[in-house]
Amino acid sequence: MKNTENRLGVTLSGIPLDNPVIPASGTFGFGREFAELYDLDILGSISFKGTTLEPRYGNPLPRIAECPDGMLNAVGLQNPGLDAVCREELPHLRQIFHKPLIANISGFSLEEYRTCAERMDQEEQVGIIEVNISCPNVHAGGMSFGTDPAAAAEVTRTVRQVTKKPIYIKLTPNVTDITSIARACEEAGADGLSMINTLLGMRLDLKKRQPLLANVTGGYSGPGVFPVAVRCVYQCYESVNIPIIGMGGISSPEDVIEMMMAGASAVQVGAANLTNPFACPEIIRDLPAAMDRLGIRRLEEIIGAAHTGRQNAQ
Repeated sequence: MKNTENRLGVTLSGIPLDNPVIPASGTFGFGREFAELYDLDILGSISFKGTTLEPRYGNPLPRIAECPDGMLNAVGLQNPGLDAVCREELPHLRQIFHKPLIANISGFSLEEYRTCAERMDQEEQVGIIEVNISCPNVHAGGMSFGTDPAAAAEVTRTVRQVTKKPIYIKLTPNVTDITSIARACEEAGADGLSMINTLLGMRLDLKKRQPLLANVTGGYSGPGVFPVAVRCVYQCYESVNIPIIGMGGISSPEDVIEMMMAGASAVQVGAANLTNPFACPEIIRDLPAAMDRLGIRRLEEIIGAAHTGRQNAQ
């Protein structure tokens, strides 16, 4: 067992992980339901449910729609709010998971990002702060922070000022050039990147002749987005010198290996958790056999293996 853990071990900004598999924010809640099914300590880390300053009910129903090879969601960052997360959810999570956590935060203004980051900085178990910049900037006409390099950099600098913990900026793929956003975040002080967030999509109800989602559009996730995610990770690995957590449609050990060869130092598993609650432990269990078939001794050795002339960014 010890030898297997060494083979799977990776490092994110100086934080060692037993393996690179992390449930993605929004698909794992705060771990309560999954802890009833298996020992959460098998996971590399957990990115817990996206947290905003104020409690949010989320968008009106319906806010989930099925798609070929995935799903659309327009949940709308439903969460109990910063105070309740720190007061109630994180103490409970400490009882069922005993490794560093990834705190996913969101905001609709720079001040909200600042407040959430400052509070998470005080949480001892939080190892990394993951900053979701796909939110609309209420002071800039509703444009997403993550679609403009200057706005993305501004959020990064704001969070950087109030925490010494590593900050990973979660990038949206709904841009013309994701590498320009990645570089802006790196220059502003980001320690790493998480990518990709969901792709914007929609479905129609053919009988009602109207959108299926009350929000009209939603985020597309699942196996169908995997090639897009691999492309984004590959491009950004070429453009920045900070580690990347890759996500988007990962559902198998082979997906993990492919994403890491593209440049990811670790991965997050999202939609797969919703269709198979054992997705993460099964991937971890089956990784050594997949590595053996491909002649891989240790996972850390394949980070960025699809690139030439560049050493791994750790």
